[in-house]
Amino acid sequence: MSTPLVAILMGSKNDAALMEPTEQALAGLGIASETHVMSAHRTPDKVRDFARAALDSGFEVIICAAGGAAHLPGAVAAQTTLPVIGVPLATSDVAGGQDAIYGVLQMPPGVPVAGVAVGAWGARNAAFLAAAILSLGHDDIRAAYAAFREKQSR
Repeated sequence: MSTPLVAILMGSKNDAALMEPTEQALAGLGIASETHVMSAHRTPDKVRDFARAALDSGFEVIICAAGGAAHLPGAVAAQTTLPVIGVPLATSDVAGGQDAIYGVLQMPPGVPVAGVAVGAWGARNAAFLAAAILSLGHDDIRAAYAAFREKQSR
């Protein structure tokens, strides 16, 4: 794989197993990614600095996983114009991740975050949404994603 085009951010090391489907789906499509642990609440300066530097670092899409209040995707989107995809995680005791869904989706106008389903389905779909976005500028990713979709529909 080449230079990572997708950054995967998660608020805690405990989220790593939940985000494995994202990493696996991206790798299966030949899309290089890089995973980082940073918290919108515990390490806000690290989040800000990463998001502000992401474009210059070569990233084209950022996938953020967060549970509970799920502020990480919005905190990142506030600092970059790159597409941000939020993966809500059911890591709190509130209704299977519904709190995280609202945290991901309820962004103010002009600071969008794309949201996917809670958990493993969402983690995989975040990778596929990233592939769809990247396919607009990368012929190899477009071909790999089209082949995946064709195979899936058989």
